[in-house]
Amino acid sequence: MRFMCVGDSMTIGRAGDFTWRYRLWQHLSASFGGPFRLVGPRTELYDATADAPVSNDYAAPDFPVGARRHLAGWGEGWRHMAPLAEDAVRTQRADVLLVSLGLIDLGFYTNSAQTEALVRAFVAAARTANPRVRAVLLPVIPNIRAESDAPFAAEVDRFNELLAEAVADLDRPESPLLLAPRPPGYTIHQDTYDGTHPNPAGEHKLAAAFVDTMHRAWNMGAAPYAQQTERQAVAAG
Repeated sequence: MRFMCVGDSMTIGRAGDFTWRYRLWQHLSASFGGPFRLVGPRTELYDATADAPVSNDYAAPDFPVGARRHLAGWGEGWRHMAPLAEDAVRTQRADVLLVSLGLIDLGFYTNSAQTEALVRAFVAAARTANPRVRAVLLPVIPNIRAESDAPFAAEVDRFNELLAEAVADLDRPESPLLLAPRPPGYTIHQDTYDGTHPNPAGEHKLAAAFVDTMHRAWNMGAAPYAQQTERQAVAAG
């Protein structure tokens, strides 16, 4: 099974981060119960000094180079990823897309309706490359701008409603789509380092949202995320 993580700055991470992709890899390595790979055309983290995705300074030395692959970018959204989806899915032979996008689009480029149209374009492009591709889509999660910008917060809420409708409308037996829940208990004060980007606690919650959604709907993986994490903690003493 080939998983491709697709996202913005919360997915690519910055130099020195673990990333939720690492937490996902840890969980799948311990509990998937079969061969898998994380795939994508990119591997780097964002480097703030260079203002570019040029860093390989992951916080976890046990994160294999081959498992660092992704399709994510600092400051990129559905607007940026929709044109890349077909080629990325085809060349990476992706089976499952784990997508966390929308904040950048709504914050800088498009309103909720326009962003939802980009979701549909992304899904269509991915299916052109692989008609049997699966995808789990995460709504826009809590962020600091939504706490102080009421019009933006309203657009986030409206987009999340439209995203749920799009997932239901576009879901196909041969190419299923799932809407992951907002991570339970996720707050910008406890789970981010700046009100937007996840700290280690937030990384675990983001990974869990994807893992547990796949486990419930597709029976994918041998254990839910929380259960497997508890086992790892016990084993580590």
